[in-house]
Amino acid sequence: MSGEITTFTGVLGAGRLDSALAAALPQFSRARIQALIADAALRINGQVFADTGSKKMSGQTFELNVPAPVPDTAVAQNIALDVVFEDEHLIIVNKPAGLVVHPAAGHSDGTLVNALLHHCQGKLSGIGGVQRPGIVHRIDKDTSGLLVVAKSDAAHEGLAKLFAAHDIERKYIAIVNGIPAPPAGTVRTQIGRSTTNRKKMAVLPESKGRHAVTHYRMVEAFAKTAMVECTLETGRTHQVRVHMAHIGHPLIGDSVYSNRQNHYKIGPNQAKFDRQALHAASLGFIHPITGGTLRFECGIPEDMQLLLSKLQL
Repeated sequence: MSGEITTFTGVLGAGRLDSALAAALPQFSRARIQALIADAALRINGQVFADTGSKKMSGQTFELNVPAPVPDTAVAQNIALDVVFEDEHLIIVNKPAGLVVHPAAGHSDGTLVNALLHHCQGKLSGIGGVQRPGIVHRIDKDTSGLLVVAKSDAAHEGLAKLFAAHDIERKYIAIVNGIPAPPAGTVRTQIGRSTTNRKKMAVLPESKGRHAVTHYRMVEAFAKTAMVECTLETGRTHQVRVHMAHIGHPLIGDSVYSNRQNHYKIGPNQAKFDRQALHAASLGFIHPITGGTLRFECGIPEDMQLLLSKLQL
């Protein structure tokens, strides 16, 4: 199954780290080794290590955790979908938190793609490949909200052009720690993969990463938290989460970009809000085939509504 991990251990020889690992584990290509290192699968002396070009690891003990292979083709699965709009060219869904968008290491099935293959009877764009049919953009597993998927190659190409030109309206609702001051503003940075943790994104120097712009405005302030609307001008991985943390207001429940403990009285017990409080609330664009204007909104999900009700007390 998708969650199985095989651990390989040994002692590194001389030379570049990736070459030394490939020599120690000849069943893996150097490219595969590099990809595993990028996914934080390598530990040296018990610590995650990500510098593939390092030549200082000779004689060190390594541990490489390799996930089970993902099937070549995603399979259709009868998983309920909240369909907001659908025609012969594209489909827009309201993705619940906890649902992975497409199969990958650790999630070979039970994803949005598996559900879409069943719902659309396999009629999805093939441009994204067999693991990502129809997928033009993604939202994180633990982010809820609107996502558009292409059913035809022509729609996929048109949507990709809109995203590349930033001609897609995307607004997110986030619940953040602290009260932003000023209450509205724009965050402009470079965002790229963290140099210290390959599973995280980070604000990088101007010469590195990719340009990222988020416009935010506070919708409501509470005692020590706030609800914020974030409009994306660009669409980088984890952009809202990184940018709000960068200005000192990490999202409630974000275990990656905040070290704060977010415990609130939810129901009869004191509980932790266990996902980033982020919802893709609106999506607007010109239909890539018909030329019509499309704009959709979806309400805040129940778990975030419950959190807001506790914060408002």
